[in-house]
Amino acid sequence: MVIAAYQRCLLAVATGLMSGLAMATQYVTPVPLSSSITTPVGPVASGPTQVPIITWGGDIATVLANGNGASTSANSIFGKQGLQLRLVREDVFSKQLEAYLAGRSPYLRGTLGMIHMAAEAASRDPRTKPVIVYQMTWSAGGDALVVGPGVQAVKDLRGKSIAVQAYGPHVDYLAKILADAGLTTRDVTLKWVPDITGTKNSPAAAMRAKEVDAALVIIPDAMALTSNGAVGTGAEDSVKGARILLSTKTANRIIADVYAVRADYLATNRDAVERFVRGLIQGEEALRALVANKATRANEYKAAIGGAAQLLLDSAQATADVEGMYNDAQFVQIAGNVSFFTDPKNPRRMEQLNGEIQQAFVGLGLIGSRVPITAVAWDFARLGAAAGQPIAAVEASRFDPGQVAGIVARRQSQGRLGEGELFGFEVQFKPNQDRFATESYADAFKRVVNLAATYGGAVITVEGHSDPLGYLRAKQDGAAQIVLARTQQSAKNLSVSRAISVRDSVIAYAKAQGISLDASQFAVVGHGIEQPKTGTCGADPCPPKTEQEWLSNMRVEFRVIQIEAEASAFKPLGQK
Repeated sequence: MVIAAYQRCLLAVATGLMSGLAMATQYVTPVPLSSSITTPVGPVASGPTQVPIITWGGDIATVLANGNGASTSANSIFGKQGLQLRLVREDVFSKQLEAYLAGRSPYLRGTLGMIHMAAEAASRDPRTKPVIVYQMTWSAGGDALVVGPGVQAVKDLRGKSIAVQAYGPHVDYLAKILADAGLTTRDVTLKWVPDITGTKNSPAAAMRAKEVDAALVIIPDAMALTSNGAVGTGAEDSVKGARILLSTKTANRIIADVYAVRADYLATNRDAVERFVRGLIQGEEALRALVANKATRANEYKAAIGGAAQLLLDSAQATADVEGMYNDAQFVQIAGNVSFFTDPKNPRRMEQLNGEIQQAFVGLGLIGSRVPITAVAWDFARLGAAAGQPIAAVEASRFDPGQVAGIVARRQSQGRLGEGELFGFEVQFKPNQDRFATESYADAFKRVVNLAATYGGAVITVEGHSDPLGYLRAKQDGAAQIVLARTQQSAKNLSVSRAISVRDSVIAYAKAQGISLDASQFAVVGHGIEQPKTGTCGADPCPPKTEQEWLSNMRVEFRVIQIEAEASAFKPLGQK
C-alpha cells in the first residue's frame, strides 16, 4: 500500500481558513465552515453536469461507469443512462463546497462526516440544503489509530494527546471509538493539524516529533510509524514503541462514503439524479464482475484500472495503487443502501451515525448547531431490479470459527488473550445462575450488539469466570490432589457453560430486535478460577474477605479484540 492510494483523506480546507501557531508542527484552531465559507449561492450551471470525485477506492466504480474518463462516453454506463457528466477530482473539501454553493456542481462527495461539516453552511439557503442520495462504501482498512507505548486499549487514551487532521475524515472516527470506551473528546487533548500526510504539519509528523501520544493517520503513514505494521523500532521513519491500535479493517462501520445533492437540483432534476444513482449501482456491479474475471477480461480490466489511475492518481501507470484502494473500500451496493437508509433496526444506519457525528462536532466546535440531514426515499426494489441486484443481503460468516478458536486458545495458553484488546466490560451473575434473561441484561446486550455492528473486523470474546471459594474450602479441608483437580475442572466447565449461555442470550436478544449477529464473530472462553478479581496468593486464588469480593468473581467478561494480523481468520465483508 502506498500514500497515493489514500489521498481521499486530503480534505483539509485552505490554510487561510485556519489560524495556527508557529511550532515544529503547525497546529490550527478549526472553526465551523459556516463562519469561513461565504461563497454566494448561484444556480446550477447548464451543460455537462460536474460531479466531484475523490481519490478513494469507491470512486473507481464511478470512473468505470463514466467510460474510464473524465467526460462521459456514449457507450458507458452513465452514457446509456442519458447523462453527460464531467468528473472532477477534488480532494480539498472546502473547494468542493464552494463549487457546490456557486452552482458549478450540484453534488458533494465525501464521508458522511464531511457532509455534516458542510451542512450548516450549505443549509443557510434552502436551495443548497444537502440531501444524501447514495452510500457508496464503508472504509474497511484505509484509516488507522497509531499509539505510542503505554496505550494498550482505547481506554488508556484518557489524558493523552492525539493528532488529527482538522476537517478531515478521522474526526467522527475518533469520537466514536472514544465513546465506545466510555470516553469523550474532553478526556483527551486534540492537536489539530492542517494536513493529513506528506508534510511537517500532518498527524504522522507530530508523532515523529514526539509532540503527541497518538495519531489518526492513513495506512501508509501507519505502516511507516510502526515499522511495517509491527512495533516501531525507531529506525527510518518509525517511532519507537508505536503500534496500530486499530484500523478501519476492524472498525469497518464508522466511515461511510456518500454522495449528496442540492435540494433545488433534486426538485427539478429528480429523474437525472436517479439515473446517476442507477449508474453508480451498475458501475459498482460492473467493477466487481471485472475484478472477479480479470484474467479472462484482461483488456477491459487494464482499461478500467488505468483510467481510474489517471483520474484519481494522475498516472495511468499507478495501477497497483488503484488495486490497493479497491481492497480498502467495501462497496455496500443496493442491500447496503436499503439497510443504511431504511432499516430502523440497523445499529449503523444513517440516522444513528447522524446523531453520533453531530453530537461530536457540536462539542468540538466544528459546527455551531445541529442541522438535520435527510436522504432521498428511493424505490430501492426498482433500482435493484434495474441493476440486477437483490435488495436483501445474503448473510455469510465473516470469520473462520476454527481459526478464531485456535487464535484464542493459543493466546489464552500464552497469557496473551488481552493482546489487541480495544474495549472490555463485564456483567455479574448470582450464585448457581445459568440463565441470563434479557430483562436483567438488556443494557449490556445492547452494548455488545452495537460493538459487534461497529467493529465487524474484531473478534468478541465472551469469557466466563467462576467463584474459587469451593476450591479453597476443599483445599483447606485437606482434599486429595485429584479432588482439587476435579474441582478446578468443574469450575472451568461451569465458566464455559455460562459464557455459552451469555453468548446465546446476546444473539437471541439481537434476533428479537430484528438484528442478525454473526455467531462466527464470537469466541467463548472459560477461565474457571484462574483469574479471580481478588487476585492470587501464591499458586491459588486469594480468598474473598467480604461478600462483595465473593460476588465479584462471578462474572462474564466481554472483550473486543483486534486480530488484523491473523489474515487466515477474517474474511472482510464484501469479499467474494
